[in-house]
Amino acid sequence: MSITAERKAEVIQTHARSEGDTGSAEVQVAILSERIANLTEHFKTHKKDNHSRRGLLKMVSQRRRLLDHLKDSENARYAALIERLGLRR
Repeated sequence: MSITAERKAEVIQTHARSEGDTGSAEVQVAILSERIANLTEHFKTHKKDNHSRRGLLKMVSQRRRLLDHLKDSENARYAALIERLGLRR
């Protein structure tokens, strides 16, 4: 269900704005998107796992807030991130 340390490092490296960047909005959104995708796969076989579903909803909400912040502050970065991750909107 969760992402491995290697996969997380790979996601951070691909979306980091500079060397050692782990906390920018782009990195956080990319990590959340990876975790959301993993949980979505989990729910295909475990339909009644409502405890994890609550966590999924919290992650989706957190990602939405980060994307809204990025859209308000720097629209170009927002558009580039949406394009790279393949998110709709």
